[in-house]
Amino acid sequence: MLYLPANARYSMEGKYFDEAAVSILQDIILHRRDVRGNRFLSVPLEEAVIDQLLTAALHAPSVGFSQPWEFVLIRDEVVKQQVRNSFQEENSRAIPQFSEEKQPEYIRLKLEGIMEAPLNIAVFYKPSDKPVLGQTAMSEAGLYSVVCAVQNMWLMARALNIGIGWVSILDPEKVKQVLRAPSSNKLVAYLCVGYTDGFFTQPELEILQWEKRKMKEAVVFKEGY
Repeated sequence: MLYLPANARYSMEGKYFDEAAVSILQDIILHRRDVRGNRFLSVPLEEAVIDQLLTAALHAPSVGFSQPWEFVLIRDEVVKQQVRNSFQEENSRAIPQFSEEKQPEYIRLKLEGIMEAPLNIAVFYKPSDKPVLGQTAMSEAGLYSVVCAVQNMWLMARALNIGIGWVSILDPEKVKQVLRAPSSNKLVAYLCVGYTDGFFTQPELEILQWEKRKMKEAVVFKEGY
């Protein structure tokens, strides 16, 4: 239910959304999923669809309206394989970090779709060469802005029934070298994007009981900890 008083609806500036829109947005948020490589289809994404995803990203909030993001679209199989080589190296290093009980489960997981997804998108943070309003005390706010862009893209993709998988098991410096990124840029996200054969009703790692969902009561505090 929307609690905005009826008289305020006519005095407020900007677009007004009704309860139907709120319900749709809630569904999109609750049904967003990280999509693995074994669920991607080889069907290419239309340019108009890619443009919708990028437009969503470009309208994300950013500290000081700095818009500190840059996107690299990757379709070339050779480039994708070079990035996947980094994944394989880092994935091998990750296995011993988990308990002996968890290691077999980890090995069975399909944790990326770099080659299977028709499109990869590398998302970079480009630092400003001048002070940024709102970022003088918390420099990391620029990185957070880029994450907001990724989330916008992810939600738009889900609304379009397109899968996105975020691959974080990578050496960011090696990926930068592969993509010839400026040295000052920072890799924030490497995304696998494409049509999918479906979406899990729950996050896959929740279904597999890798982790349990945290309840609101465990993470929300009032007036301090």
